Amino acid sequence: MDKKKKLKIRRHARIRAKVSGTQSRPRLSVFRSNKYIYAQLVDDETGKTLVAASDIGIKKGKTKVERAKEVGNLIAKSAKTKKIEKVVFDRGGFIYAGRVKSLAEAAREIGLVF
Repeated sequence: MDKKKKLKIRRHARIRAKVSGTQSRPRLSVFRSNKYIYAQLVDDETGKTLVAASDIGIKKGKTKVERAKEVGNLIAKSAKTKKIEKVVFDRGGFIYAGRVKSLAEAAREIGLVF
């Protein structure tokens, strides 16, 4: 395993040691691959995913940052329909910039509180 991957795993473990989701305040987990970005709301007490969204179905004519904004909008709207307003943000060891940041800001604009 290369050094970058090891550092990401350590960051993620450090974050997960502090962040846990509940039924009333689930964890907004973000995963970013080279191609796509995924977000889900997880209740860690029961181990269930409450809401999930990704940019796999979103039109390809947009940049990755624009697609991440749409995923943020989707996850926030889905959370609103399930009456979830407060979440705990889990950036998954990824640095809070670029796609992760745009997803988080878009979710905040729709009304998710974290």
